[in-house]
Amino acid sequence: MQLISLALSEGFADAKLISTDQIPFNEMFRDFCAENLCGQYGVNYACPPDCGTFAQMQQRVLSKKQALVVQSIWEIEDYMDTEAIKQAKGAHNAAMLRLVKQMRGQGVDCFMAGASGCALCKPCKCKNAEPCAFPDLRYSCMSAYCIHVKLLADRCGMEYNTPPGLLAFFGMVLFD
Repeated sequence: MQLISLALSEGFADAKLISTDQIPFNEMFRDFCAENLCGQYGVNYACPPDCGTFAQMQQRVLSKKQALVVQSIWEIEDYMDTEAIKQAKGAHNAAMLRLVKQMRGQGVDCFMAGASGCALCKPCKCKNAEPCAFPDLRYSCMSAYCIHVKLLADRCGMEYNTPPGLLAFFGMVLFD
């Protein structure tokens, strides 16, 4: 199985393999989650505080040996167009879920960190204190894992900053 080719076939602009011990973490990203700009803090099982502490999330990543880091690039006319950004993130995460399903179909035990928190249920069952409907597919965002995405992109040789009119999203699939 050629993972990079598989990722590119799902429409990602770039994909790289990295050892999980090379993934940069910074606990300060948890503070950004607590600001709740996305509105998911405390109402989504995949987001803080429900997803786990910084140490628990870091350990989950480090429990796997490798990560397939993926990048998608989207054309955008207005960086203030939150609906266009939301649609691009949704498409990015949908491609990641397809990738995870293909990898699992080939016997790879894996999970993903997305460009935003899980959106499999709208609203998340957490909001009504119901059990998660998709615990095996639920995914947290890179920020919930406290991953320093800019440094990760640099380590993977990927461009983090895009030219005007383009927007990049990152994610990763973790596996042994």
